[in-house]
Amino acid sequence: MRRWTVLCVLLLPFAAPAAPSPTAKREIQGLMDALSASSCEFQRNGTWHGREEARKHLQRKYDYLLKRDLADTAEQFIERAASKSSISGRAYQVRCPGQPVQPAAAWFKAALAALRGSAAPAR
Repeated sequence: MRRWTVLCVLLLPFAAPAAPSPTAKREIQGLMDALSASSCEFQRNGTWHGREEARKHLQRKYDYLLKRDLADTAEQFIERAASKSSISGRAYQVRCPGQPVQPAAAWFKAALAALRGSAAPAR
């Protein structure tokens, strides 16, 4: 019993949930903002939704992931919330005026690359 207690005490620091870093939070917020600022529509489970409805849906999924410590990076947010339906498994799609429909994962990855490319170097 004593060994078990010692083991638990030693492992306790590793069991603490990790929250997304300030950079990850900023990037995920930036992805949500990019969706809201776009003129694109978002398809989930075969139905097209406007950008604000899509943002609300993704925010709910992100909040769910945060409670379970499953979205510590922008990449995890894209993979686990913004790419496909967690119920049906169907990939989300994005359609923007003048562009072909594309997988939401590709759209969000491009938006993330743009966010990171526009970030000013740290001083």
